[in-house]
Amino acid sequence: MSTERRRVAIVGGGFGGLAAAQALSKADVDVTLVDRTNHHLFQPLLYQLASGMLSMGECAAPIRGMLRKQSNVRVSMAEVTEVDAERRELTLDRGEKVGYDSLIVACGADTSYFGHEEWQEPSFALKTLADAVGLRDQVLSAFEEAERATDDEARRRFLTIVVIGGGPTGVEVAGQLAVLARHHLSHQFSGFDPSDIRVVLLDAGERVLTAFSTKLSAKAARSLASLSVDVREGARATAIDAAGVTYDHGGATQRIEAATVIWAAGVHAAPFAGALAEATGAEHDRGGRLQVLADCTLPRHPEISVIGDAASHAGSDGKPLPGLATVAIQQARHVARAIAAGGPGATEPFRYFDKGALAVVGRGRAICAVRGLELSGPIAFATYLGVHLFYLGGVPGRRVAVISAWASTAMGREQSRVIERELPRPRVNV
Repeated sequence: MSTERRRVAIVGGGFGGLAAAQALSKADVDVTLVDRTNHHLFQPLLYQLASGMLSMGECAAPIRGMLRKQSNVRVSMAEVTEVDAERRELTLDRGEKVGYDSLIVACGADTSYFGHEEWQEPSFALKTLADAVGLRDQVLSAFEEAERATDDEARRRFLTIVVIGGGPTGVEVAGQLAVLARHHLSHQFSGFDPSDIRVVLLDAGERVLTAFSTKLSAKAARSLASLSVDVREGARATAIDAAGVTYDHGGATQRIEAATVIWAAGVHAAPFAGALAEATGAEHDRGGRLQVLADCTLPRHPEISVIGDAASHAGSDGKPLPGLATVAIQQARHVARAIAAGGPGATEPFRYFDKGALAVVGRGRAICAVRGLELSGPIAFATYLGVHLFYLGGVPGRRVAVISAWASTAMGREQSRVIERELPRPRVNV
């Protein structure tokens, strides 16, 4: 790549970072994309990997492969350890320096435990491939322990899964694990009945899926109940340990003994956002998201654009835009257009086109709200597939993965229910 052309650095290879790189394919710029991993993760299907319905290759694809036809892009699997906003330079963990004329920050978000970092060890998150594989192996290992347990109380713990958080991730993983128990594990164990597997969903709010209307939220809760998911709203976790969860419900302290606890209750902007705030003096919200101007740039730094989960960007209603892939992709293309036209970043205000919200609730069921139209059940699930097939395109193999996910949900598969690595025994006291 030429050193005379303008240099664009992109931090993050998620939906936003990848879309930005692709949108700059014909621009007269040299692009360096930096990511901690070598793959682009299709996060909407992580719950399918965690439940054993899909393999890792169906949820992720190599970034280099996706950008292989772009001669103006260089990919670096590394982590940014330092940013010098004055010199416009990034330092990577191996000491490499990456200079830039324009910087696009698409570093995404990490799991947040709201100050209870001690909850990280006894629970399982669902943000990365490693998270999903670890959770899958834990669930399957717990079932194997239940198969040979001789004590009824211990068996109940092994067969109990608690999901904390009633947003899309929590609802989807709870529903899919219930489907796994009810439809795909029958006749596979002799030491217990798969119907004895207990999935409990705890949410601190008054209802699950608060991004949807009360009507759709109620339908989702009923769909979960039909799968025997025990939905407990107004339940706030107060302690998580190796043996289960303690929570407050209406002022009363309650306890669930469980081998597997899944944390899906919150996210925080990735650490690079904090480093950038310190380097530029930018403000951030409680979730660590950087406050950006209407055009996606940082105040006093028109050469730095922040998009996706790392940005706190007010929408037309004055509220921060949601952490959705469609938001990140649209922001990425908005910024890339301005850079391709010769600017350091965008100058025109970004306007988000809301394509709706969707959530899968169990086997072939979903809820969706698209521009005033509310759908539920199989038709909503078909809409979910359509959105992923046509609006979240751009990655080879993605459409195959979505169709495969649908087939897996409908029919079940065996090959992804292998415990791939040696793990400690499930983290419960026997």
